Amino acid sequence: MRNPVLKVKDLRTSFLTDDGEIPAVNGISFEVNPGEVLGIVGESGCGKSVTSLSIMGLVPTPPGKIQGEILYNNENLIRASEKRMRQIRGNDIAMIFQEPMTSLNPVFTIGNQLIEAIRIHKKWPKNKAKMRAIEILKQVGLPRAEELMNEYPHQLSGGMRQRVMIAMAMVCEPKLLIADEPTTALDVTIQAQILDLMKRLNKETDTAIMMITHDLGVVAQMCERIVVMYAGEVVEEADVKTIFKHPKHPYTVGLIQSVPDMRLKKDRLYSIPGNVPKPGSTKTGCQFAPRCPHRNERCLAETPPLDTLETGQKVRCWLYQEGKGVEAIGRAVGKG
Repeated sequence: MRNPVLKVKDLRTSFLTDDGEIPAVNGISFEVNPGEVLGIVGESGCGKSVTSLSIMGLVPTPPGKIQGEILYNNENLIRASEKRMRQIRGNDIAMIFQEPMTSLNPVFTIGNQLIEAIRIHKKWPKNKAKMRAIEILKQVGLPRAEELMNEYPHQLSGGMRQRVMIAMAMVCEPKLLIADEPTTALDVTIQAQILDLMKRLNKETDTAIMMITHDLGVVAQMCERIVVMYAGEVVEEADVKTIFKHPKHPYTVGLIQSVPDMRLKKDRLYSIPGNVPKPGSTKTGCQFAPRCPHRNERCLAETPPLDTLETGQKVRCWLYQEGKGVEAIGRAVGKG
């Protein structure tokens, strides 16, 4: 068993505002193993993107404040200097952002941007860096790679720009690739192509991928293990088959129920009642309790820990400590 590429321990990221310190990520822990595709799932506002920016050292401090441990090769990145983080970003840990048009520099050619990334991290001469840039563009399935080197981002389609972003992220062969909603801005056909490309690169290069998304279809296609986040906390963690067949947390159950099933005819799609709470607004009890159909007085008064069940699943819910979880929540999805 190889050591994890990344270990996140009790990560807490908050922001100083006029209303005080607001927690965005509240004590989450997880690991990413070599060659693994890990899914981070949850609604908008649950802290997924802040988690990824914290790992990359891209949260401005102040107003941001980061505590805990982000261990890469036993080095705590939270304590790393900006100079050290510049060495790690792109070389060891790379990131694909949600919107490529705002991530690529509009005034430099694709070739310039790729060559710069290679030369900064690899210290290669320009000719060797150019050959590697053309090679990676071909590797991500872009046609006429030599010509693309001289083109600007606005001359490319959305799908081509996203492939360029993947090429930039993979060009230095990082150990971990963080993909933050990489297909949100693309049409369905291009989405499928991008996901297939990422899966192929994952297999060919043994690069671990941390896939941040709210799309359970993407998770089912791409991921081996899932971390479900809600209101800045991890509420459930398990392998992908277990999550879809036997979800344990009421929030995970709600997410799966809200996915349309083409085999069933329904007048209305299911939706979880209420909204994700404003960060810092829930002072006591379970963050999901106000929206949970199974809540009781303890859920509103005490914060549940993230427990590991006999099955190996991790779940943050009082019902399981009281022996009611499998029975009550199982009925909600028609499964035990």
